[in-house]
Amino acid sequence: MPATAAVLASSSHFEVYRTKQQWKAKLSDFEYQVMREEKTERAGSSPLLNEKREGTYLCKGCDLPLYPSNTKYESGTGWPSFYDSLPNAIGTKEDNGFFMERTEVHCRRCGSHLGHIFDDGPQPTGLRHCLNGISLVFQPA
Repeated sequence: MPATAAVLASSSHFEVYRTKQQWKAKLSDFEYQVMREEKTERAGSSPLLNEKREGTYLCKGCDLPLYPSNTKYESGTGWPSFYDSLPNAIGTKEDNGFFMERTEVHCRRCGSHLGHIFDDGPQPTGLRHCLNGISLVFQPA
């Protein structure tokens, strides 16, 4: 596991803190790998990719509302993509894995890994929050 993932997964500075054993009891093996060890789900594998209803996307780790459906768009990448999050919903950190500089995005309340933010998205932000659907729960309006 990368050192940054180990720090994130074990850090107690988030409002919602769970031990490794508690996270493993709450999540499936793959959910744990993505949300706590920063793995990535396979492109095109998330049912949320094609979700078109109005509603809110919540963190699977702590149910914090993260993204409104009106900021979701089809990026063509194979992952659910948003151009903006809800206020005070996410945190970011530098991610230098895979021989590139990226911005990792996580739930600001429990630290669960969501995906990455890129600067090739649509206006008004110009950002693409490229997310693992497995880290999210959709709540219809």
